[in-house]
Amino acid sequence: MSACVPTRTDSKRTQRIHRPHSPPSTPPRRFRIAGADVSAAIAVFLIALPLSLGIALATGAPLQAGLVAAAVGGIVAGRIGGSPLQVSGPAAGLTVVTADLIQRYGWRTTCAITVLAGLAQLGLGCLRVARTALAVSPAIVHGMLAGIGVTIAVAQLHIVLGGTPQSSVLANLRALPAQLAGLDPAAVAVSAMTLTLLLLWPRIPGRAGRLLRRVPAALIAVSGATAAAALAGLVLPKVDLPSWRSHALAGLPEGPALGLVAAVLTTTLVCSVQSLLGAVAVDKLIATRPGGPARVGRSDLDRELLGQGAANIVSGTLGGLPVAGVAVRSSANVQSGAVSRNSTMLHGVLVVVAALLMVPILELIPLASLAALVMAVGIQMVSLHHIRTVTRHREALVYAVTTLGVVFLGVLEGVTLGIAVAVAVALHRLTRTRITHDEKEGVHHVHVRGQLTFLAVPRLSRALHHVPQGSHVVVELDGSFMDHAAYEALQDWRKTHTAQGGTVELTGRRVATGTDPGAADPDPGATSTGTGTGTGTGTGTHADTDTASAPHTAHPTLHLGSARAECQCRPWTPWRNHRCEVPRLAPPAAASGQHPGRHPDRQPGQHPSRHPDRHGDAPRPTEAGQTTDPSVLTPLGGTSAPAAPLGGRQLVHGITAFQRNTAPLVRGELARLAKEGQRPTQLFLTCADSRLVTSMITSSGPGDLFVVRNVGNLVPPPGEESGDDSVAAAIEYAVDVLHVRSITVCGHSGCGAMQALLQSDPGQTQTPLRRWLRLGVPSLERMADDRRPWPRLAGRAAADAVEQLCLTNVVQQLEHLRAHESVARALRSGELELHGLYFHVGEAQAYLLQGQDEGVVFDHVGAVDLTA
Repeated sequence: MSACVPTRTDSKRTQRIHRPHSPPSTPPRRFRIAGADVSAAIAVFLIALPLSLGIALATGAPLQAGLVAAAVGGIVAGRIGGSPLQVSGPAAGLTVVTADLIQRYGWRTTCAITVLAGLAQLGLGCLRVARTALAVSPAIVHGMLAGIGVTIAVAQLHIVLGGTPQSSVLANLRALPAQLAGLDPAAVAVSAMTLTLLLLWPRIPGRAGRLLRRVPAALIAVSGATAAAALAGLVLPKVDLPSWRSHALAGLPEGPALGLVAAVLTTTLVCSVQSLLGAVAVDKLIATRPGGPARVGRSDLDRELLGQGAANIVSGTLGGLPVAGVAVRSSANVQSGAVSRNSTMLHGVLVVVAALLMVPILELIPLASLAALVMAVGIQMVSLHHIRTVTRHREALVYAVTTLGVVFLGVLEGVTLGIAVAVAVALHRLTRTRITHDEKEGVHHVHVRGQLTFLAVPRLSRALHHVPQGSHVVVELDGSFMDHAAYEALQDWRKTHTAQGGTVELTGRRVATGTDPGAADPDPGATSTGTGTGTGTGTGTHADTDTASAPHTAHPTLHLGSARAECQCRPWTPWRNHRCEVPRLAPPAAASGQHPGRHPDRQPGQHPSRHPDRHGDAPRPTEAGQTTDPSVLTPLGGTSAPAAPLGGRQLVHGITAFQRNTAPLVRGELARLAKEGQRPTQLFLTCADSRLVTSMITSSGPGDLFVVRNVGNLVPPPGEESGDDSVAAAIEYAVDVLHVRSITVCGHSGCGAMQALLQSDPGQTQTPLRRWLRLGVPSLERMADDRRPWPRLAGRAAADAVEQLCLTNVVQQLEHLRAHESVARALRSGELELHGLYFHVGEAQAYLLQGQDEGVVFDHVGAVDLTA
């Protein structure tokens, strides 16, 4: 059969695959609620009911206000908001703010402030500034939540002990000894039982535990404590829900204008930041949810801000608490399998039904039980995980200052103080520069780490002053910025030192490639520096300029030790924009007969990045009188190493940069791996294409992946005459010896092997490459089989036949994998998983295979919570 497969015109398949920019024309369907949404709504409702009452109790608001906010948050924010699965309602993060407002202005004015805050959120949503809230440092957000949690826990502790909380944290702490002396045993017993059930319920082991844990722990804790108090006949303050006829609604705001404006801004800030960060967190939970039954779109943050604003307007008007996204309910909604915003709205409807029909049952709940529940929530807001995270990122000071500011000054004051400290820390890091001076084998090294600004000039001058006259100096600038004052100080010293018979070599992350004595001085604000090679002359720099376009009047002496000075790339980005071009030794255009600017070996139309000189595929000329033997190994990093061919300079630069910058960071981990041996969790089988960087795509490091690469990411079936034992051996070793948990077959866009497979002719001479590509013929046959569905990308059809074959090839190679005995055995025992991956190079987007039967789809891989 011909290997060239035409594009199919199957009418049925055309109906299933639509163009990317034309939505499918589907007939209108009746409104239906998925069963997953119903079960998720019930789970969220059972969590929201006791928490809403507890938060209302903690703020000092009417208890019905918590139910109003929960219902409005579910129905209004759930319908209008941009995060389909985020559940909104009265949040613990707003407790301190609302309690302070009620104390200062009263309940009716607090409702009016909630309405005004909602209007402000609508304005911000219309201005589309929601993404700005994500610029707040996570240390400030975590510190704010921790401070609010401490405030809540200290206040509710008084109710747990049978007393009444005071107006501030300091007052509560001062009154705590007297409260402990006069505690109420009945309240303590009910609170202790609530906390015990809350702690132990999620830890019930066995199959029975898995079934019982479906009921929320908060509901079990409050219900159990209420039943125990009723059976024991304990006399305790209980929930008091007055008639809805006497429910207080919003009134006109009363109080000083400046104070009201500050109150509105504080409420707007806390509600908006908590809701937007919650929406981002919900997206991460959805992306990592295993086996999601349907795709849920990513959050529209501006629309989410509009939804939260509308909910606050309605809640404040109806006499409810301020509304924001709630992490506990949102995570429960996602984990319960919700697939649309219907679950959030249905939970709000259930709260309305409970508020109207379950008043006699709700009035049996002891206040001490609700206080214990809210106190536990406050304690959980001080997350040890967050503390470890901010400590690892050296932001513990910002976290601590924000927490203490919120506890002792207030939310707005604490956040403002945290922002000020965060800015101060950032400025300190920007101006912090380490300058060291040492001598090695007669060469003086001055190493500058950090940004070189005028603040570091005195220390730089002091270090340069200790360099003896007439010596050879290497000044290494390990930073990305140099201001005018630092540049002039460095250049003045360099000119003086070279005038006295010394030599200066300036190196850094971005340096020049030429040594033209007549080159002009660089822009003092540029971040690159020149390189002197002992000539005592000035060295020009060309920031952000390809060396191919730089003039070269004379070729410099080439040394292995200074090879790093021939690249303008920074660590980890040597590939970006192909900035590793090196000077060419082509004869003049007039003498060689070549067109000006064209390399003699380059064919017309050939891209510079394809030239052999770029990748060392062809030998380069060397200096006159110099010989290079490729069999001789030379130490890297020396300043007087023998000359080397230009073809190896990029390799030497990369190795030198690794030894200087990366090796110190990974040496400890590699030493551990060398001692313990490799323990990868994944076998990653992908194409040999140079554009596929497996560690970059998977964000993996040493010891994470066992990688097998070949042309076309092919998996030879076992027992084939044309099989390849090297691939089979790697599979067997990974599964049986390394015990990997998953195998991933990764294809990619623009695959040259698939293009060659489509264009192949059976009558061609069988070269090694063509014999290898015969292993891809089953993929061609699968693509030509009308009985099998075409794999496709989420949201669009394949761009062309090559992309369709790339997708089909991934699916076919997974079938070849299953035929290997070691893989089949591990799959049967449940110890191994197979995954298909497609990487679109131009989009930098990974697509994960979602099915192996009808309707095979490669879906987008969403963002993952990196802090988890």
